[in-house]
Amino acid sequence: MSDITAPTSLASAAPPKRGRSLPPPMVLFGLTWLAAMLVIALGADLLSPYSYTALDLRNRLSPPAFMGGTWLHPLGTDELGRDVMARLIYSIRMSLLIAFGATIIGAVIGTTLGFLAAHFRGFVEQVVLALVDFSASLPFLILALSVLAFFGNSMVLFICLLGLHAWERYARIARGLAISAGAQGYAAAVRQLGASPWRIYGRHVLPNIASTLIVSMTLAFPEIILLESGLSFLGLGVQPPATSLGSMVGYGREYLTRAPWILLAPAFTIILTTLSVSLIGDWLRDRLDPTLR
Repeated sequence: MSDITAPTSLASAAPPKRGRSLPPPMVLFGLTWLAAMLVIALGADLLSPYSYTALDLRNRLSPPAFMGGTWLHPLGTDELGRDVMARLIYSIRMSLLIAFGATIIGAVIGTTLGFLAAHFRGFVEQVVLALVDFSASLPFLILALSVLAFFGNSMVLFICLLGLHAWERYARIARGLAISAGAQGYAAAVRQLGASPWRIYGRHVLPNIASTLIVSMTLAFPEIILLESGLSFLGLGVQPPATSLGSMVGYGREYLTRAPWILLAPAFTIILTTLSVSLIGDWLRDRLDPTLR
């Protein structure tokens, strides 16, 4: 009788299998908000009730609907009668396009230079490290103001300039992790088999350090959004007739006392977007970093 009941008791004592836990509520909020921003950016032409340049001078500085305004302009209008909701939708598209493009450019430049430093070592590594230290010590906002004031402003130049922000962060991470991977068995084995450096770093090293780079990108993404907003606020970012979240805040500051909704709508969007990306980045760091498990 004891032989029959022993396995049963052992089976009942075994702990139940746990499924994957859901992210924390704040992270769920961040994921939901960021997904909504992506949907708005991709479907701006379908979601916008008006063109972001359309004028309605009869409803100039009309308040939002919840402040006594008309439902023709749910978020009100600006000083030229342009619909704030339409401009907000297209501003979200522009700001996310700039932030995504600049983040990818910075990650590619920094990771490439980090791999070059890890592969060649010696003189090349010293040059890359010198560039990293120089870039980290130079105030980026002053550099951006100087370049935009000297060369003029264009969307391509603006995105490439923002892409140089925090590239040294990726270079340091890629260099350190590539050196660590080179000292491990799998990279040395592939090298002894005659694989080219492109194959070693592209097919074997990069996938193993991708999680750390992705977390770094999520942490740099809100910084670029705030930097773009600041430059556009100063008039050196996105130029009319195009619009972005920062340019909307810049134009709305002159009507802060008479029409605060012009400024509050994009400012609220900037705050929630940067907060959401930061929350997701911290959560990914905790999930992907094996030292924090």
